[in-house]
Amino acid sequence: MSVSARAEASPQQGDLPNVDIDAPWSRVVDLNLLRVRLSSNLPEFDGFSYFSRFLADDQPVDYEIVCIDLAHSDVDPAALEPVIDRSFRGKRFRSGFYLVHHFGAPAYLITRGRRFYVFGRALEKTVWPYFVKHILTVFSLDHGFLHLKAGGFVQSNGSATLLVGRNGGGKTVFLTQACLAGAEFLTNTHVLVRDGVAHGVPSAIRVRDDPCFGDLIRRHALRRHIESGDYVATPQELFPSRTTDSAPIANLVVVDFHPNVPFEFEEVSPAAMAAFLEQFSFAVSAYGLKDDVFAHCGSDFTRYTASYLAMKSSLDELVQASRCIRVSADMLDPLIRQHTLDRLDC
Repeated sequence: MSVSARAEASPQQGDLPNVDIDAPWSRVVDLNLLRVRLSSNLPEFDGFSYFSRFLADDQPVDYEIVCIDLAHSDVDPAALEPVIDRSFRGKRFRSGFYLVHHFGAPAYLITRGRRFYVFGRALEKTVWPYFVKHILTVFSLDHGFLHLKAGGFVQSNGSATLLVGRNGGGKTVFLTQACLAGAEFLTNTHVLVRDGVAHGVPSAIRVRDDPCFGDLIRRHALRRHIESGDYVATPQELFPSRTTDSAPIANLVVVDFHPNVPFEFEEVSPAAMAAFLEQFSFAVSAYGLKDDVFAHCGSDFTRYTASYLAMKSSLDELVQASRCIRVSADMLDPLIRQHTLDRLDC
């Protein structure tokens, strides 16, 4: 994959005095409600593999990410010292700690408005683990959306079911099996919510070679992901003609699968759902972005707390307006799968 950037889309040299920026390989990533230009000095940049939809290179963008691999650049890290971010996140990047559990080589982060520069090595580890999560969160903050970590699908009634849960709780299996059974794919990992409508964020789907995904991997000859042991596909490959961008929300489902435990389908209170979402789905908490949001608010206490309370209010409104459910279901069992989907499609 190597698409040359248009000259007018190149990073602005004036952003970084005395630093020669050369990132000629670029693609415009379509994230549904927003567009991001991702550029690199590597012709085969692995960071592109996280995404599933791209636009023509001359499209206007909302944000830019410029990744310069220092192993293939003449940039002297010493020249970056006067311009690197002195923020909490900038310091974390310097230590090789990007976000939550994502680590890598020390990197230099430089923010110029809605353009982000990062210098280091193996920078694909920063693109999805940090930049996408950060951009979706600050975009939501600026435009009145709620950013959630969630999967989602749409059934015959035209309403969305959002899937949340702990790591290893079965969200991807639930989502995949629902879509293979006829539901429309909405989103795999991120969703932006406003006025009761869920807007999916297109991305590649990562799966492992196991009883749920092994057949799909071989049937579609899926390619290996940059993460060891994973394979990657676009939603369009797995669910042709069954994808959608937005839908009104009907159900919030905590996927809580436990092997060898009988089927469970129980409605929970909005208060219980809000408490769970705040830790496992609310992007600021789930991804450890509080310092980034504080910096985005100009490190102003009043502005930050007002913004945070507005997001919390949106979360509370969402759970009050939705059907809140906890499910433990073996979605690989055809009878249980159909029974579960029938109970959600009402």
